[in-house]
Amino acid sequence: MKFGVREICDVVLKAKAATKIGNRVFYKNEPVIYFDSLKTSSMEGAATTVYAQGGRGNSRLIAWEGERTVTFSMEDALISPEGFMILSGAGLIDASASKPLYQHAAETTDDFSVGANGVVTIRLEKKPYLPADGKENFAYVMALKDGEPITEPFIPAHGDNAVEEVDGKFEITISPEHEDYVLGSGTYTAEELADIFGKVDAVLVDYYVEKTEGARQIEITAEKFGGNYYLEASTLFRDTNGVDMPAEFIIPNCKIQSNFTFTMASSGDPSTFNFVMDAFPDYTRFDKSHKVLAAIQMVDTAGTLDLHRTATVHAASDDAYFEN
Repeated sequence: MKFGVREICDVVLKAKAATKIGNRVFYKNEPVIYFDSLKTSSMEGAATTVYAQGGRGNSRLIAWEGERTVTFSMEDALISPEGFMILSGAGLIDASASKPLYQHAAETTDDFSVGANGVVTIRLEKKPYLPADGKENFAYVMALKDGEPITEPFIPAHGDNAVEEVDGKFEITISPEHEDYVLGSGTYTAEELADIFGKVDAVLVDYYVEKTEGARQIEITAEKFGGNYYLEASTLFRDTNGVDMPAEFIIPNCKIQSNFTFTMASSGDPSTFNFVMDAFPDYTRFDKSHKVLAAIQMVDTAGTLDLHRTATVHAASDDAYFEN
């Protein structure tokens, strides 16, 4: 039987041992992640060869082969936080009340007003994080004219009551009376603030939003790398009769290389994500008699077998070949 291959693999990685990825614990043999959006996948085998050479012309006389390696590579069109964790060995943190995450935001708005006392009130779409920390500022306001800043950044008031929610918007203020959170080079008078913000078209506010749920952070550290997994990859082989038969690649112990590239561009093809895994000898789950680098299983289907009718009612034993 001869066959050809022109189908992508669906891949699952399973835990080799109990491990914690992000905030989830996976025990031995449990599925960790499925890849069902691959663009390409390939398994490559290599070996080194050395020769005994001699005689006239120093011809090769005997060859020895060794140092066999097997590498499984796959290119994914999409990636999830869990997939990137596995690729890079990164950690994953879910935002919570005890460990919030802070998301950067930059908002340009013309929804601001200047009061008689010189206080500038700016209304934002998201709630800024403005803690009462005199050592560090977490928001900056740039006054814009024709889209360009015309002053150095202003520091809005920080503190427990610095943000007020009104009609679904979040109000922050720049006040000439708040000496700790105005321009670092000195304070402005009410008249000066009113004069500046009376001339501008809009303001650009650079700030942070506190997230206690619905956010994740991937952390790449110097000491953590991609781990080892049990790989099973399902695909289809097609024989010369045009019949597809299920096939399975098995690598009982693969180590993910921790190299990755994020390509971000506004033109051309979208970025893809490459996973390269080195195979190490190990036992497959159902054969502990010897270790292998990889195994390939092929399952016969009705179309690949030379089945003939032997009675008017088909043989019940043939039903199993049509299940796929």
